[in-house]
Amino acid sequence: MTGLVTEKRTSIMQATVRRTVTHWLSNLLLIVLIAIILAPILFILLTSLRGRREIADPEAPLVPDVWHFENYAGMWDYVDFGPLFRTSMIVVGIATILGTFFASMAGYALARFRFPGADAYGLVVMGTQLIPGTLFFIPLYLTFLGVKEALGIPLVGHPLGAIVLYVGFFTPISTWILRSFFATLPPDLEEQAMVDGATRFEAFLRISLPLAVPGIVSTAIYIFLTSWEEMFFTYTLGVETIPVGIRKFIQGAAGTQLRYDYMAAASVVTTVPIALLFFLLQKQFISGLTAGAVKE
Repeated sequence: MTGLVTEKRTSIMQATVRRTVTHWLSNLLLIVLIAIILAPILFILLTSLRGRREIADPEAPLVPDVWHFENYAGMWDYVDFGPLFRTSMIVVGIATILGTFFASMAGYALARFRFPGADAYGLVVMGTQLIPGTLFFIPLYLTFLGVKEALGIPLVGHPLGAIVLYVGFFTPISTWILRSFFATLPPDLEEQAMVDGATRFEAFLRISLPLAVPGIVSTAIYIFLTSWEEMFFTYTLGVETIPVGIRKFIQGAAGTQLRYDYMAAASVVTTVPIALLFFLLQKQFISGLTAGAVKE
């Protein structure tokens, strides 16, 4: 009897030790991963506070002795950063609103209405995301030029072109995200509202749309973040957004200088507000993305 009790105590102690070791190893791994993720951000932040010569000095200390906060003021005037920020906010803001609106309507229709080819249409919408955007950019660019010549609509060299492009790019995947979210909402509430005299559209606005706020917020965050950091298409279309403007600090063309200190300061200015926005809304973002993962 004593041997069984001793063996049971030993087994319990071993299990406790295993749990403790696993817990500490998991925390250690998490700390290492967080450090790896935060290291580039810390490096950019420290670089933005260094002097121009100190950046090129291999023997300079990791933490600068003198913090050059004037880099942020100089960055703002060096490439006229204000219009770049304003253009980015206009392009990304309008694209986010329109993309989320169209995706909400299309996602609700795919989740609620059954029509011939609905499944095929959903697969085609999702399949468009498998095609690299650079593959069909030349046809799109030529189409934009044709529209400008035929109708006078400035889609090249104007923020309108970037808005149209972003809405077209991000609506399909956003539609798929919201379709999964609307599919998890019980249709009984909408049916009850229609029994009480509401139309289908009124039931969508008053019942389904408020319940789908987490999914809508996650979709809007996805569109906003992806559009905010995109450079290739806006640069090719000739639209001066922040990613395009940051290149001017290190172009090295005739009459310009390589200002890595200003570039780092501009990166901090454009990254920190977006990171704070994501952290504030991360619960809605995660809940919206995972809402359709569980089938009830």
